[in-house]
Amino acid sequence: MEEPRLAHRASATTRAMKMHFCIPVSQQQPDALGGRYTLYSVYLDGFLFCRVRYSQLHRWNGQLRRVFGNCLPPFPPKYYLAMTTSMADERRDQLEQYLQNVTVDPNMLRSDVFVDFLKRVQLDTFGITTKKASLDIFLPDGRSIQAEILTSDTVERVLEVVSHKIGLCRELLGYFGLFLIRFYKEGKLSVMKKLADFELPYVSLQRSEVENCKVGLRKWYLDPSLDSMLMDCRAAVKLIYLQAIQDIEKEWAKPTQLQRQKLEALQKEDNQTKFLELSQEVQHYGYMQLDPCTCDYPEPGCGAILSVGNNEISCSITLPDNQTQDIIFQMNRVKCWQVTFLGTLLDMDGPQRTLNQNLELKFQYSEDSRWQWFVIYTKQAFLLSSCLKKMISEKMVKQAAENPEMIEVPEQGKSKKYHIQQSQQSQAQKDYSSFQPRKSKVKIAEVDCVLENIKEEGL
Repeated sequence: MEEPRLAHRASATTRAMKMHFCIPVSQQQPDALGGRYTLYSVYLDGFLFCRVRYSQLHRWNGQLRRVFGNCLPPFPPKYYLAMTTSMADERRDQLEQYLQNVTVDPNMLRSDVFVDFLKRVQLDTFGITTKKASLDIFLPDGRSIQAEILTSDTVERVLEVVSHKIGLCRELLGYFGLFLIRFYKEGKLSVMKKLADFELPYVSLQRSEVENCKVGLRKWYLDPSLDSMLMDCRAAVKLIYLQAIQDIEKEWAKPTQLQRQKLEALQKEDNQTKFLELSQEVQHYGYMQLDPCTCDYPEPGCGAILSVGNNEISCSITLPDNQTQDIIFQMNRVKCWQVTFLGTLLDMDGPQRTLNQNLELKFQYSEDSRWQWFVIYTKQAFLLSSCLKKMISEKMVKQAAENPEMIEVPEQGKSKKYHIQQSQQSQAQKDYSSFQPRKSKVKIAEVDCVLENIKEEGL
C-alpha cells in the first residue's frame, strides 16, 4: 500500500542550482524471503522518473564516494531494526535531499557511475530492455528526423546522433535540447518538459502516456543575443531559423505589421541570416510561451499568458471585465520563487504518473521598494522554473565574460571553485531550495495524497 506523502521540509543550499527531484510517495513491497521493503517513487520535474529501493541508492552512493570522495552530500544511515513512521518519513526526506544535492556538481552529472545507474533504474522501472530502436525527433517546421538509437541512449547521446545526421557542429550542442512536446490538432503545441541530459528519450516518450506527445528539438537558451554564437554553423542557423518561423506562426513572437512584411519578404528569399537579425527586434523573439493559465494579480482568478525570456517574465493578463493588461517582471528584481503542487495519485501504474494537478509557481518581486509575492497557477510550473534558472545561469555566464576576476564558468575538475563563486552573488540572489508543508490548505482524501512545496529561491 502506498504511504501518503503529507508534508515535509528539507534544508537548503546556497551553493548551486538543484534539480527538481522529489520523492512524494513510497510503497511497501514483499520480498522473496517473506519480508517487506520500501520502494521509493522518484519524480523529476513533476514526472515519474524511476522507482528504487534504499539498498540500490546505498550501493550507488558507495560507488560515487569511491570516485568523488567526501564532496558528496550525506547519505541517510542504515537501520537494522524496524523503522517507525517518523523514521521512515525522515529517511524519505533525506533521500530526497540527497538526490537534489548530488546533482549540483556538474562533474558528477557527467560521470559514468552517475549516468549508468540512472539509465539502469529508468529502464527497470518501466520494464524496457536495451535494444535497437528508431526514435522520431521533430523539428520546428513539423518534419521529423528518424534517429537510430538504443533504448538506453541518453539525451546527450541522442543529440549527438541527430547532430551528425543534420550536420550540426558538436560544439554547439549545448545550445539545443530535447523536449517533450504535445501537439494539438488545431496546430498549437505545448512544451511539457525539458529533458535532462541523463534522461532516456525513448523511455521518457513511452512513459508520458500523453496523447500526441513527441520528442522535439529546440534551442535551449533564453537570451536572444546568443543567436550570434551559432551563425557560423549552417545547420544551427537553419534550426533557429525554423524555430523563429514557427514562433511567429504560433504567435509566440509578435512582430509589428511592418516587421511581418519584411520578414515574409526575407523568408521568400530564404535569407536566413537577415531574417534572424530582424527577428532580434521582434517582441518576445526567443521566448518560451506557456499555455494559458491563471494568476492572482492584480486580483485572484485572472487569466494570463506568460512569455519567458531575455531576463523577464512577460504576462498578458485578462481582467474580470475582459480588459487586458500587460505586465513585465524583470528577473533582476526577482528575489526567489517556489513551485508548489497539491494533488492525488490515483493509479501509480497507470496514466496518473505526473504531479501536475493544481501546480503553482509563486515568486517574490521587488515593487515600489517592497517585496511582494505573485502567484501563477500553471501545469507547466516546473518548466517555468527551469526557464527562470536558465536565465539566471545565462546571466552568470555573461557576467563571467565581462568580469572574469569575479565569476568564472565551471570547468572540469573545478566544481568547488564554481560553488564558491556562485555564492558570491548570494547578496543579490540567494540560491535556496527546499520543501515545505501546506497541511492547512488541503483536506486529506482517502486516496494517496501528494503535498509538497519545492522552493527555488534566487537560483
